[in-house]
Amino acid sequence: MGKDYYKLHEDVCFKRAGGKIIWQPRIICWINDKMFDYGKLPGKYEGLGYHDIFRELGCSARLYDFDSCLESYYDDTVKKRFEVKDNVEYYYIDTPLGTVWQEIMLTPTSWARYPSKWYVTNEEELKIFTYIEEHTFWRYNYERHNEIKNLVCDLGAPTISIQRVNMQRLYIDIMGVEEAIYALADYPELVEDYFRALHESQERMLKAVIESPINIINFGDNVHSGTLPPYLFEKYVLPEYKWRNELLHAAGKFTHAHFDGDNKGLLEYYKETGLDGIEAITPVPQGDVTLEEVKEALGDMFLIDGIPAVYFDETFSEQTLIDCVNKIIDLFAPNLILGISDEISSTGDIERIRLVGKIVDEYNAKIEAQNK
Repeated sequence: MGKDYYKLHEDVCFKRAGGKIIWQPRIICWINDKMFDYGKLPGKYEGLGYHDIFRELGCSARLYDFDSCLESYYDDTVKKRFEVKDNVEYYYIDTPLGTVWQEIMLTPTSWARYPSKWYVTNEEELKIFTYIEEHTFWRYNYERHNEIKNLVCDLGAPTISIQRVNMQRLYIDIMGVEEAIYALADYPELVEDYFRALHESQERMLKAVIESPINIINFGDNVHSGTLPPYLFEKYVLPEYKWRNELLHAAGKFTHAHFDGDNKGLLEYYKETGLDGIEAITPVPQGDVTLEEVKEALGDMFLIDGIPAVYFDETFSEQTLIDCVNKIIDLFAPNLILGISDEISSTGDIERIRLVGKIVDEYNAKIEAQNK
């Protein structure tokens, strides 16, 4: 009988695992790039679905599959349209105040997509998007939840990544970094009004999340101190994090946020956020912080991930990876959901996933023996 990763995942998060940890690598980049380049996966992985690859590797998965269960919808005054012209995707949202639209381009070297025109590029479009947030509502699809649970929850506990917080919503979802920075300088009152409408929409979102059977919540914000310096984080993001965490913790939820890129400028705020943990902090030589700095900043908070993705490439020896894994365990266990910061790349050696799994299994076996 295989491991019960559903139970282990929740037990680790809620400190019922007796000191054990869990290994949850993310591999979607490796899969997608191989499929794009060759039309198939190599060797024994050919023909396997995404979740079956985790089963073959003998490890847990972070099941953001449940994101699709949290659904936003509009009242009758807001309508969405979509069309494709010359391999360019156009997304339109019609409102009584006017229409905003986004243009998405496909890239020639991968399945990645990027906005060549954002929804919001000026004051009038931000007013329209404020109206959209005011007329956005949320529900949780329980039927979809049960379907996904039956298919994949041998690999881990249900997990969702909720809508990005204010500044990150501007940067990543509707405006882009440059236009958002100019907006803060040129029409701050409209930005503040948008944040008010977004907060009210996300209050409705959190109500749906709190009532749902999901116990592990991710703030999928992709926080990067290069674009979110301390003064912006402290003014806008930190209050929202505290508010979200008060509500979610009162409902018995485990919370963590996705921080990637540079982190050094935000280390001092980790404990203030109210989060249980932080996901995808990337240490040197790939990121800008050391594991020791991360440990000092987190204290007893959870580290989710922690292994630099580059250590899965043959540029670095297996011993370098082994040493890193052991160091992370020594520093952070039992408050540790071990993973890759952020994804194993297409050039990574997928078999090194098993190597880390073996270290974690041996560690958990030692903990289990000590607890007897």
